[in-house]
Amino acid sequence: MTTTQSHQSLLETCIEACFDCLRDCENCADACLSGNMVQMMAQCIKLCRDCADTCALCARFMSRNSALHAQMCGICAEACDRCANECEKHDSDHCKRCAASCRRCAESCRQMATAMA
Repeated sequence: MTTTQSHQSLLETCIEACFDCLRDCENCADACLSGNMVQMMAQCIKLCRDCADTCALCARFMSRNSALHAQMCGICAEACDRCANECEKHDSDHCKRCAASCRRCAESCRQMATAMA
């Protein structure tokens, strides 16, 4: 595989991880908002929404090959880590699924940021 092909593969994997994480964060926030303990889940909801928005922007930056996408990947990894840390505190399936997706996305974004450094 050439360097261009490996970069493209890494890029496509990271974009997919961002979209998966976006979906799982939105689902988690929605489930938390639909539950009967919304106030207790406020931090989880906030972090899921931040993470989903960051993932969307990161995927868009990568898709258009923005000169800022490496930096955006670093920010996305941070948002994913924060969201995962919060979701891991909760026992619900949607939080566990969200945390796992956030961990995968954070790792992929860190790889992308490192590859572009």
